Amino acid sequence: MKILVAVDGSSNSLRAVKFAVNLVKDLRSKSSITLINVHDDDPLGMVKRYVGSQVVKDYLIEMSQKELKSALKILDKSQVKHSGIIELGHVPTMICNIAKAEKSDMIIMGAKGRSSVSDIVLGSVSQRVSVLAKQAVLLVK
Repeated sequence: MKILVAVDGSSNSLRAVKFAVNLVKDLRSKSSITLINVHDDDPLGMVKRYVGSQVVKDYLIEMSQKELKSALKILDKSQVKHSGIIELGHVPTMICNIAKAEKSDMIIMGAKGRSSVSDIVLGSVSQRVSVLAKQAVLLVK
């Protein structure tokens, strides 16, 4: 089974990583976990004008690496086969596109991540992924 876990550095996303590790261990099969971290660079269009697109891209990649760090530590200790992907673009769309490209059987993510007050019940990214994805989507609370 191939599992894609969306990580944004939040405590909910780390719980999703731990859940995925336990699931893989319980399945006792040749499973793998791919972590994905996506940042939307579209809202930074004005900033790109002043500092350049490459500076914005480098900054977002650096943020992604920091947000993946704790999740990668969990996976390194688990001895579960894993990899990580960093993408820029519309977050729900990129998660679903990568899940398709990676032939993932399941997407696991925190029910809420770094969301605003307007996303009280279910995070907007997790809500959109659950609608767009062709794979099973498991939301961890």
